[in-house]
Amino acid sequence: MLKQYENYLTKLFLKNIFIILVVFIFLSFFLNIFEEIKYFEDKEIELYYPIMLTIFNIPSIIFEILPFIYLLGVMFFFINLYENEEIELLRSNGVDNIRITLIVSIVSILTGIIIIIAYYSFSANLKSLYLNMKYKYSNAGDHLAVVNQDGLWIKEKSEDGNKIYIINAKTYKINNLENLEIVELDKNYKLINTIISKKANIDKKNWILSNVKIYSDIKMTENFEKYQYMSSFDSEIISNLYSNLNSLNIFQLIELKENYKSIGYSATEVRLHLNKIYSTPFYLTLTTIIGALLMFKLNFIKSKFFLIVIGVIVSVIFYYINYFSILFGKNETLPVELSVWFPQILIFLICSLGLTKLNEN
Repeated sequence: MLKQYENYLTKLFLKNIFIILVVFIFLSFFLNIFEEIKYFEDKEIELYYPIMLTIFNIPSIIFEILPFIYLLGVMFFFINLYENEEIELLRSNGVDNIRITLIVSIVSILTGIIIIIAYYSFSANLKSLYLNMKYKYSNAGDHLAVVNQDGLWIKEKSEDGNKIYIINAKTYKINNLENLEIVELDKNYKLINTIISKKANIDKKNWILSNVKIYSDIKMTENFEKYQYMSSFDSEIISNLYSNLNSLNIFQLIELKENYKSIGYSATEVRLHLNKIYSTPFYLTLTTIIGALLMFKLNFIKSKFFLIVIGVIVSVIFYYINYFSILFGKNETLPVELSVWFPQILIFLICSLGLTKLNEN
């Protein structure tokens, strides 16, 4: 069983995390609701709709700012200990700075594991629901593109809405689709013709197809060296199909990574996102340790405001270290795994250096 002081410190730390979490939930709601209302201002919908969408979007926003929440949570945790003079009481009973830091670190890594196992899937499902509901009111509502084990699939309508196109490509390489099949249907889903192409350049929405055969019940098979097809998609749009990976849970991300590999498309961004999720418990723990180090080293500062400002500055510095490292991973200057874990290693080394001298305070 936990010793009494360990139980108390755990509850106090979780209480402060919860308070900061609630504050950021309300802040996220009020900041996001205006954006949703603006998005729907030209559409005839009830007021509850943007409110509901905002609620669905909040868990994903909170997941992104969890390190900041943990940093503030641990700082307020120590502010409470110092204000109630409990820190001295703990030290007089043999509980040193290292021990206190160890307790909150263990709580952080355990809650971090729970977050990626349970909370992330919950937030991803709500984000997916949010995007699907919002998609119905976008201008692209008649178009759809997905990647699965059978390749890239696209469904789109002609500008006049009288024709429907079902497109399947077995392989997708930058700016090019290979082994392409386009099924052209009328608005009642009756087959008009089928277009087969070995390769298509999709750099622009006006696709250039090569080695084309067109099959139709009305006329004989036609062959073309070059053929133009006007689409609603180009390589940039297709590359951003899953730009919001927060809407996919871990199992869906792993499946998407394998599907990308099966069509020859780079899964770099998916791998980056997966590694970011896997590193969450460690990042939250390191953030907690940094917060503890700051509070022990800066305990001479009595102003809460200045302490929080310092915490925010440190949080921003670590955010940009992560951001630029991941940027190197996206353009494949660094290996994907290294680009995500290198900042964690750097923070760990800083923490280790600080922890060696922590009991000198």
